[in-house]
Amino acid sequence: MQITYSRIIHLSHIIDRNIPLWPGDPSVEFTTVADIPDDGYYLRRFSLGEHSATHINTPNSFYADGAAIHEYPAESLVVSAVVIDICEVVVDNPDYALTIADILAWEEEYGEIESGSVVLLYTEWQRKWSDKNAFFNQDAQGIMHFPGFSSYATQFLLNERQIAGVGIDTHGVDPGQDNSFTTNRLVLAQQGIVLENLTNLDQLPPQGTTLAIAILRLRGGSGSPVGVLAFVP
Repeated sequence: MQITYSRIIHLSHIIDRNIPLWPGDPSVEFTTVADIPDDGYYLRRFSLGEHSATHINTPNSFYADGAAIHEYPAESLVVSAVVIDICEVVVDNPDYALTIADILAWEEEYGEIESGSVVLLYTEWQRKWSDKNAFFNQDAQGIMHFPGFSSYATQFLLNERQIAGVGIDTHGVDPGQDNSFTTNRLVLAQQGIVLENLTNLDQLPPQGTTLAIAILRLRGGSGSPVGVLAFVP
């Protein structure tokens, strides 16, 4: 793969103690181990969940015999990306799920999605990152309301377009109300790419971008925080 680009954009949020965390996930912690006045150098220890911040999920997070993050080949982590924008519709319907009709409408304008692509869903949810309540948008019963991929759209993309994976700027590729994580399960059953909590998707064109996904090679990991770089043509 030859990458031609005019600029490079971070698609990962800065990791800090106050980032939105999925209920039950461990907190983000930084502990100073050494500082310059006392030790001559600065060093911290940090900890966070494998599915915290901008991250990738892996098959063993849902399938006992699934691949772990250290088993993803390097070549699978450099992929072309297309961006489908559903910002307008989610303003009035935060539970919106991408449909096959949305995909076909996008293709009518930009051409058929190429096999091996990662489909990124831009919802503008990245703007809510600094407000945990708005980001998860939970109701009185604790049910989350944010957009994602429908199971039908995911199956279409996997079976008819042979995509490499999916990504989104919310905390889940599945809509907030889907507690069975259908899209995650469908994509990860094929050891595909699942990226969540992306940012700066508004700076990407609908097609032509190449992603480089830098994982932490955690042995047996169910996923990993990632640094995602977008090479924009």
